[in-house]
Amino acid sequence: MTMKADRTGIVIRPDPRRVLFRPFNPHTVERSLKIVARVMAMPESEVDAEVERIFEEFHDRHLRLPEFFLRRFEQNRHYLITDQVLSDNRQLLIGSYFTAEYSLECAALFNPSMIWHPDQSDLPDGDRRFIISLRATGEGHISSIVFRSGVIDADYGIQLDPTSRFVTTPDTRPDHSYEKALFQRKLVEIGLAGQFVERVLTPLDSQFSFGELREQIRVSLRTEELKGHNFEQVAKGMLSLAESNYTVCFSEGQQLWERILFPSTPAEVKGLEDARFVEFTNDDGSRIFYATYTAYNGNMFIPQLLETTDFLRFRMSTLNGPEVQNKGIALFPRKIGGSYAMISRQDNENIYIMFSDMIHFWYSKRVLLKPTFPWEFVQMGNCGSPIETEAGWLVLSHGVGPMRKYSIGAFLLDLDDPTRVIGRLREPLLSPDENEREGYVPNVVYSCGGQVFRDKLIFPYAMSDHASSFAMVDLKSLLDELLHNGAKAN
Repeated sequence: MTMKADRTGIVIRPDPRRVLFRPFNPHTVERSLKIVARVMAMPESEVDAEVERIFEEFHDRHLRLPEFFLRRFEQNRHYLITDQVLSDNRQLLIGSYFTAEYSLECAALFNPSMIWHPDQSDLPDGDRRFIISLRATGEGHISSIVFRSGVIDADYGIQLDPTSRFVTTPDTRPDHSYEKALFQRKLVEIGLAGQFVERVLTPLDSQFSFGELREQIRVSLRTEELKGHNFEQVAKGMLSLAESNYTVCFSEGQQLWERILFPSTPAEVKGLEDARFVEFTNDDGSRIFYATYTAYNGNMFIPQLLETTDFLRFRMSTLNGPEVQNKGIALFPRKIGGSYAMISRQDNENIYIMFSDMIHFWYSKRVLLKPTFPWEFVQMGNCGSPIETEAGWLVLSHGVGPMRKYSIGAFLLDLDDPTRVIGRLREPLLSPDENEREGYVPNVVYSCGGQVFRDKLIFPYAMSDHASSFAMVDLKSLLDELLHNGAKAN
């Protein structure tokens, strides 16, 4: 028997109308000075008329746009050549010239991850509310994390909640403190060590703030004995690492689908990619949502960890250790034998398993699965966090075969010893059909995580890196086939 998932026909498509406002920075100081000078030369009546026209054109496309215009004015106030007090409208107008719209999902809405919503109130018996995160990609191939929500009813019907065009970014702030020993260890891992790093870190306490680090870098760059050396890149690297550990906060009035995790630091300027969410149960029974994701700066991929309890406040931090490499890391939903555990792909080819006493530090790995069947000969990886079942840890995988075709498979790990593979599909669970082959990257189906609902495995999946859908499979039949294959599939 060959196990196949059933498609639901639901399609979540990218919506180019969902735009957010972002800073616009002209390429040169001279251009910025000219823009401000031109606005300053306008009569007040023309300023008022222009501001009225701008808000008439853009007010129904954004929330809190005037606040952003005023913030952008303050950020560009230094281009003024006078201390003259400006009217509110002139400040708004100057701010508008340093603002642009960005269509965050115009190119693609893909690589979804599904978790159960922390709020299950006011639902009919048998229904369950879920959240899916998606990778939204817009102009310049910049990726961000967006959210949708919906309900699965007792008959397995999936109803997505309505959205609107409004999207908002959160307030962002660096971590309030850093541990010097851990910070220095991470600098070594990313290749930043030497005289300048020592000069900066030595005067700092065992715990220091972002402001203290920035000031010590400023002082060190001006130190007489370091003059003549080009330490600017090292300094930027140190600040970039610090800024990779930060917190973002949304207000309670912002709907889930309005909340956008947009690149905020130099390490992720080109995107936050492929978040794999998991609801994690701590030893004391408390729960927290983690997500592993990849920060991309245009040259280097950096694995990161996101954590939240309410989807309003998110803490982002670096994953550390020599075995934190490559993309596609997925956490188990609880500790195993007292240790955190992760599925990973360290070498762009095989699936690994990793264990650690600290969730942010990983020092060892071992190969779990190697490409074995034709549809996975190029490489393998996970499609989300392992799911605990009575039969074992169920892991969705992906395999890449001829013509770089991506398919979704599955394997099963022993509950007590997940280094033991006890079952593996010999054929894909889902491969791209004729309706899913065309897109930004052809011939790809891919998921970042599903859930078990009653007696079915339900997982969202991306179609050729463009849009997303849902598939279902009978859980018992899938587990039976995995156990039937057992070691024969390895």
